[in-house]
Amino acid sequence: MSPSRTNGGARPIITVLHDGLLPDRVQELDTSYEVRHATADTFGDAVDGAQAVLLWDFFSSALRDQWSRCSALEWVHVAAAGVDKLLFDDLAASDVVVTNARGVFDVPIAEFVLASVLALAKDVRGTVELGRQARWLRRETENIAGRRALVIGTGSIGRATARMLRAVGMDVAGVGRTARTGDADFGTVHASTDLASVVPGADYLVLIAPLTPSTRGMVGRDVLAAADPGVRAINVGRGELLDTDALVDALRSGHVGGAALDVFDTEPLPPEHVLWTLDHVLLTAHMSGDTVGWRDRLYSGFAENAELFAAGRPLRNVVDKSLGFVAG
Repeated sequence: MSPSRTNGGARPIITVLHDGLLPDRVQELDTSYEVRHATADTFGDAVDGAQAVLLWDFFSSALRDQWSRCSALEWVHVAAAGVDKLLFDDLAASDVVVTNARGVFDVPIAEFVLASVLALAKDVRGTVELGRQARWLRRETENIAGRRALVIGTGSIGRATARMLRAVGMDVAGVGRTARTGDADFGTVHASTDLASVVPGADYLVLIAPLTPSTRGMVGRDVLAAADPGVRAINVGRGELLDTDALVDALRSGHVGGAALDVFDTEPLPPEHVLWTLDHVLLTAHMSGDTVGWRDRLYSGFAENAELFAAGRPLRNVVDKSLGFVAG
């Protein structure tokens, strides 16, 4: 165990990068740290000499832009589950420890996926439109019990999603780095390299994988073409996991029967984008994990690590920078 960083009397410096929206509890850091608050414009001066950084504004490029001033940096915590926006080459090659918010979004995103499945199966969008037209039209919708979901991404969010979908009677399998059977949550996990050969039979493709060089564009024309007609796609991972043009073409042809998309390769999604005009498509603004109190939960996870860091103890949720996510 490393000695406490406060034994010498001087408190470690932590720079908090934010866009103005911080929980009140951030003031608790003052007892263990010298805290410097910064926006992207002031981050360079604020990070000079700092041992730790809290990236509350986790989409900012300020750390990359000011890397030359981060010579004292030992630890970066990202207030998000995905770290693809952060892991630039110099950081990945350094000794700086990166941690993330793994676990905070598991249940909220799993609930969002379930809501998306139900919304597509029960044609909630069509019901809302009929209500606006004051039209009384009885029609059949679909069951979700017995339907097959292929969850692409077997991390903690994927596992929470698998458990939730199984709880409502769906048949669930996973897609991960390596194939295996007997998994507690997925039963069968297929290798991502076999994706095109295992999508037949799936009613729902649920994308939750982290964005890495090996997952970028993993659901493309070949995978969509191999899926059964009428398959639905749900993306709560990263927009770049999915070939948007291929999806649009498959939606227009009817081969893909619907989609629920919370993430996009360009965000915000431009108002002129064709996705806004398509039927059987639900679009949300990268909010699948944002439930009431989410910022406080994000801070609580960071605060535990802040105590460990100040005491010189091993941190939790350490990202394997060669993989791009927390392994295990």
